[in-house]
Amino acid sequence: MKPTRLLTLIAVLIFLPNLVTGQNTRFNDPDTTVNEQFWGNLYADGGTTFFCNTPFSSKGFLVSDGYIYPLSHVRDALRCGTPRQCEKDDRYRQIASDLHNIVPVQSRIEMRRRNAKYEQLASTAPMGECDIREQAQFIEPPERVKGDVARTVAYMVTTYDLPWVGTLTILQGWNELDPPDDNELTRHNRVMDIQGNSNPFVQEPARMAQL
Repeated sequence: MKPTRLLTLIAVLIFLPNLVTGQNTRFNDPDTTVNEQFWGNLYADGGTTFFCNTPFSSKGFLVSDGYIYPLSHVRDALRCGTPRQCEKDDRYRQIASDLHNIVPVQSRIEMRRRNAKYEQLASTAPMGECDIREQAQFIEPPERVKGDVARTVAYMVTTYDLPWVGTLTILQGWNELDPPDDNELTRHNRVMDIQGNSNPFVQEPARMAQL
């Protein structure tokens, strides 16, 4: 091998981790992942709900698993059909099993936002429970998790080649407004240990500006 080609190969190997976002490769059964890894491991001792910051001790009727990047938009992007049909799609099963995208939410909140997209809404838009603004098919999350939402959406888009579910410039602004706090970093590191890959936008929020 010529020296110049060898140097190029070495450079690629050195910088590749900074250029490629790892995917979830450990889990591909959404139901099992949610039951065993999300509730049985990540939140085995309870926690607080994502949007409302409400403490809970275990999964129950009032608390469920929710997806920051809604699965309805994943199904639309993959064109795999109904939820039942998509359960037979390997790519969908991989994406739906990604713990970086799954958070505990109050069931009534999840029912209202599971098909929504994210947007910075006008101050005249109604503000509902937990400081969530809603208008038509859009929601604006509370200030304290806007960055969490932005970084998770960016991860899902760049990792799985999915369409944006919010305006990029708005999400970039949320990322700057709400940098990762101790809770987000702790959760991220636990997911990384369980699942085996990171969300680079949590580790390096400045990456958002490069999208």
